[in-house]
Amino acid sequence: MENQVAIVGVGLTPLRPVSPDLSFREMIFEAATRAYADAGVTPREIDTFVTVAEDFHEGTSITDEYTPDQLGAVRRPVHTVAGDGLQGLAAAYMLVRSGAADVAVVEAHSKASNIVHHEEILALALDPTYERPWRVNPHAVAALEMRRYLHEANASPEVSAQVVVKNRGNALRNPFAAYGASLSPEEVLRDAPVAEPLRGLEVSGYADGAVVLVLASMERGRSLAGRPVLIRGIGWASDEPSLSGRPWAQAVYAHLACEMAYRLAAIHAPANEIDFFEVDDTYAYKELQHLEAALRLEVGEGARLTVSGRTARDGELPVNPSGGSLGMGYGYDASALVRTAMAALQLRGEAGAMQVTGARSAAVVSWRGVPTTSGGAVVLSAQ
Repeated sequence: MENQVAIVGVGLTPLRPVSPDLSFREMIFEAATRAYADAGVTPREIDTFVTVAEDFHEGTSITDEYTPDQLGAVRRPVHTVAGDGLQGLAAAYMLVRSGAADVAVVEAHSKASNIVHHEEILALALDPTYERPWRVNPHAVAALEMRRYLHEANASPEVSAQVVVKNRGNALRNPFAAYGASLSPEEVLRDAPVAEPLRGLEVSGYADGAVVLVLASMERGRSLAGRPVLIRGIGWASDEPSLSGRPWAQAVYAHLACEMAYRLAAIHAPANEIDFFEVDDTYAYKELQHLEAALRLEVGEGARLTVSGRTARDGELPVNPSGGSLGMGYGYDASALVRTAMAALQLRGEAGAMQVTGARSAAVVSWRGVPTTSGGAVVLSAQ
């Protein structure tokens, strides 16, 4: 394949529930400094910059104007993707793959602690004529989807609780994680409901942080300091936007995105060709849906894999060895790039105590969040 693209630099700040001592610009600067040092590049060697941000979450408009300084991108090509983090990664990937750039940077950040009314902002994604007037809490939308999934999967709420136990336990090994904990399924199920059957511990806690990835063509990457992680395939998709028209038990967008990524990566049997998965788990049950999409499974098979223990960090198909968003924290559109950064560190053998033995390939699956049906997928491999 000509002009292959690799991640050659990874920079990430530790995720925190609150960060009163840092602005989002300072967090981006820290992540960028780490990424550039990792790749062995200076800002002047970078051809183009992509920032992933949503103005509603930022409390500003034209977010491009608030990121160039700390990225070293003043008077350089910069554009914002108001979408899922993997859509931003795809934009940078295409700029390099097409030959428009040799080195590109993609950045995402979250200052979720600045947001006072999260649910009111999320509700703005609901249809303004037919859905928003009902004043449905977005978490209630997730609870409806969870109930439908459990019904079609013929699974009990305990399987979702086991996802929480696994991911928050994995996060105890991750120095970047904000929500690591040792829990039992019974403790999760005893927690207060957000909206039945969804419990508070099954919802990822918000987190502040920033992540910067440096991408380069493989030819250019060989001359850089960073150990390259090859982007073998990438995909993104959106499904039915209305609540009334979507299939509630399956993450169709994730199936479509994975198939697009797998075609580019020439993946035929993901369970045999991919060593571990970092998938969106904004809500615990979403990990099951996204795993089923990544492995081409029927509804319910992801739940059975989880119950069997095969998705544990030391299992046959490790899922979210980093702790996922349940363990690390949820940073809106930055979450997908955090999952990608964690996968890249694994493939470089730099994941420390959370390292998956023998990891050579990974798939990352993302979701833009309730109430959307948009997401992405990327297949990575070690060099």
